[in-house]
Amino acid sequence: MINKKPTLKKLSPSFGSSILVKQHVDKVDKNDAYWHFHPELELIYINKGQGKTHIGNHLSYFNNSQLILIGSDLPHNGFTDRLTANGTETTIQFKSNFLGDDFLNVPEMANIIALFERAKKGIRFKIDAKKKIGPKIEKLLEHDGMKRVIKFLEILNYLAKTDDYALLNADGFAFEAEPQDSAKIDIIFKYVNKNFQRHITLDEIADEVSMTVPAFCRYFKKATGKTFTQLVNEYRVVHATKLLNESQMSIADVCFECGFNNFSHFNKQFNEITGKSASNYRKEIKLIIQQK
Repeated sequence: MINKKPTLKKLSPSFGSSILVKQHVDKVDKNDAYWHFHPELELIYINKGQGKTHIGNHLSYFNNSQLILIGSDLPHNGFTDRLTANGTETTIQFKSNFLGDDFLNVPEMANIIALFERAKKGIRFKIDAKKKIGPKIEKLLEHDGMKRVIKFLEILNYLAKTDDYALLNADGFAFEAEPQDSAKIDIIFKYVNKNFQRHITLDEIADEVSMTVPAFCRYFKKATGKTFTQLVNEYRVVHATKLLNESQMSIADVCFECGFNNFSHFNKQFNEITGKSASNYRKEIKLIIQQK
């Protein structure tokens, strides 16, 4: 469900540093998000927030803290739709060889190299890892120079050894940039994000990118590996998980609020996309929230 040629983004660490550490507490404008990739890996910690996680062909909604590692050249979009009042997002961007090519070959780096390889599929770390590593990531801003590098290596070493994680993207992707295609797929995603709660005809979405319907269908299938209908259904199910998280709406009401007009079809799509029923999802997410 992703563009195969997203925009290349250039990242520049501050002078005298091999890793880029940023933290912000501002609300994020989801309209500014766009498909991009970069050769640097990216470690993201959100201590409190909510929004969509869109990495490779993975799309999900979250309403808690997040600790995610994105591999080199793996396309992704913005994360938080908005940060809650006390939420902060800290990102660390770095190249796999930030300490030099020779350093990658020392035996002690074997586990970390394996972590970097797993990161090509996108990694979401779970509760124990978040509690242990999240505060350490935030404290990196208090250090500089060699001390920051040492503290960062300690973080990587922990993440390399823990099994408290899940892979987000079973296939893994790496891409070359083509801005024109990236802009086109971004228009499609933004249009769907704004209109998925109603029926979107192929004629209107094709018109948004100035294509005929047959040409649009061929293009979209080639670019994403999915049909346009599959994309819309995935957006609707992601919105359903948001409502199941945050509201007391009945599952039937959630179904229609998300744009489905048939309850059995909603149940089928929810099962196919999440691997569980809507009722089981609601039960499980309540347990997760209680533990966060």
